[in-house]
Amino acid sequence: MDQFSAHATSLESPAAGASAIVPSDSADLPHVTRAIYVGGGGDLAVTMKEGGNVTFKNMIGGTVIAIRASRVLVAGTTATNLVGMY
Repeated sequence: MDQFSAHATSLESPAAGASAIVPSDSADLPHVTRAIYVGGGGDLAVTMKEGGNVTFKNMIGGTVIAIRASRVLVAGTTATNLVGMY
């Protein structure tokens, strides 16, 4: 039973879905993220929902970064075990 099914979903709500991320320089993620879990440390290069690429340097393994990303890039990403939450 979902006790919160009658509540509206907002960006402050917990993620309702998640999937492993396979970085790609040409393909968007199946869902724009609310956050990305970084399992193994390194750099995380993304295309943001509103456009523009950015690299988050030296992410620590086990970190959740709250970003709305449409793509995780191969070029510049050294972090591993990435999970997109939406």
